Amino acid sequence: MDKKNKNQNIISLYNKKIESLLKISKTITSEVYLEKILKIIVNVTAETMNSKICSLMLVDEKKKELVIKSTQSVSEEYIKKPNIKLGEGIAGRVAIENKPICVMNVKKDERYINRDIAIKEKLCSLLSVPISIKGKVIGVINCYTSKPHKFTKSEIELLTIVANQTAVAIENYELVNKTKIIQVELETRKYIERAKDILAKELKISHDEAYRKIQKQSMDSRKTMREIAEAIITTHKLRENIFDDTKK
Repeated sequence: MDKKNKNQNIISLYNKKIESLLKISKTITSEVYLEKILKIIVNVTAETMNSKICSLMLVDEKKKELVIKSTQSVSEEYIKKPNIKLGEGIAGRVAIENKPICVMNVKKDERYINRDIAIKEKLCSLLSVPISIKGKVIGVINCYTSKPHKFTKSEIELLTIVANQTAVAIENYELVNKTKIIQVELETRKYIERAKDILAKELKISHDEAYRKIQKQSMDSRKTMREIAEAIITTHKLRENIFDDTKK
């Protein structure tokens, strides 16, 4: 290959990587479910890295395990492979050490756990990179090739950038969810406070007694306190409307 063609290939590869990163950046700022975001990330990454399999694993804090959350692979065996304990296998070590690990041949590396799957799926080289938020590892991204491949510094940097973008996507998603939960809680408090006012005035009882009545009705009917509060408010409005109509 002459120098001109070589330079053109380098430029083409560079542009492909930039396009992939832009596509991922747009994805993480879009209002879609996290599951879909992660799926797009593994698909784009697999294409850019020429990976046979790209998988994204997240940490299960309770079990201290890495769980596959997304992959572009259609292999049932790979998708259903056992979770990996933190500190075990390649991905488990990456999660503990918080730094990338490259393996030339997973079938020959003693650290790799699922060699039977690697043999069946014809997996060879592996690049595993941590996904971390503020220094805390929350998962890893794995890229496998079907032939021996020495991952370059550029490839490691690219996958690290993808991992960082993934971390941002997950952090944003969790932040939005927390915000929604807070909004629901605030709305619920407003409904309950309004219902307490209505009961206190109608039954001439204290607000504490009104709250206990709402709470008891919630337990007896197996409905949420918000549902009971909304029913009280609706009933009160209906009575007010009927009363207003009779006055006309």
